[in-house]
Amino acid sequence: MADSPYIKEVNTENFAEVVTQGSMQQPVLVDFWADWCAPCRSLMPVLSKLAEEYNGKFILAKVNSDENQQLAQQFGVRSLPTVKLFKNGAPVDEFMGALPESQVREFLERHIERESDRMIQAAEAASAAGDTDQALALLQQANAIDPGRPAVITALARLLTEKGELEQAEQLLKSLPIADRDSPEVSAMLAELEFARAGGEDSLAELEARLADNPDDIDTRYQLALKLLAEKRYEPAMQHLLTIMQKDRTFQDDAARKTLLKAFDMLGDDPLVTEYRRKMFNLLY
Repeated sequence: MADSPYIKEVNTENFAEVVTQGSMQQPVLVDFWADWCAPCRSLMPVLSKLAEEYNGKFILAKVNSDENQQLAQQFGVRSLPTVKLFKNGAPVDEFMGALPESQVREFLERHIERESDRMIQAAEAASAAGDTDQALALLQQANAIDPGRPAVITALARLLTEKGELEQAEQLLKSLPIADRDSPEVSAMLAELEFARAGGEDSLAELEARLADNPDDIDTRYQLALKLLAEKRYEPAMQHLLTIMQKDRTFQDDAARKTLLKAFDMLGDDPLVTEYRRKMFNLLY
């Protein structure tokens, strides 16, 4: 381990070369430690193991703080161990204390590019260029080499949704752990899928034409609202739902109000939520 090309002893003389300049090429994880620090001794083998496992995707730089007090002071180290991650010549993140391996790994994953990241970027470029088949192939490959990774799953589900494969997209999203399913992005995607399925097979143009012929057709207005929500046209969708509430609060067991609430949850802190929540309360009270 001492001879590892991925682990380096760093001091004031070589800090600029190893850390400042080195982090222009790949992330450098700087471990500020001391001999007397028991948590430092428990953390060090965890960091060394991960440096070997990641096989050069980051460099572990070990700084003895007692012997390099100037460096510790320069970077504001006040407790040991302190671990700072450098990218592009500057510290971008840090943690303190002897974290367990799982949490250190989670810390690293926020900053270290994986092969699946490059595939997601390539898939997004292919999709933007109109080559959805190539984009799908790239994302399926990314899922094969990095199975179950939330970033890959959500990108794949998004593309499948765009292709109209709603059931498959929903199954992928529901395969994620509960914590990931509850994230704002995934929750919003699941809501959009629910709206898309409930909106039926009629196109927007067909629904709009039918509603123009019969403005009192509440069922068509509701289907149109769901279709608009699925296509992220939120304001007209919410206006239709308010209209339904005005015309018939009993429609499908108060479906318009319940759908509005789902839309509010999906949109989070969007200014439209404040505006239409106020309008909804004015109708109710």
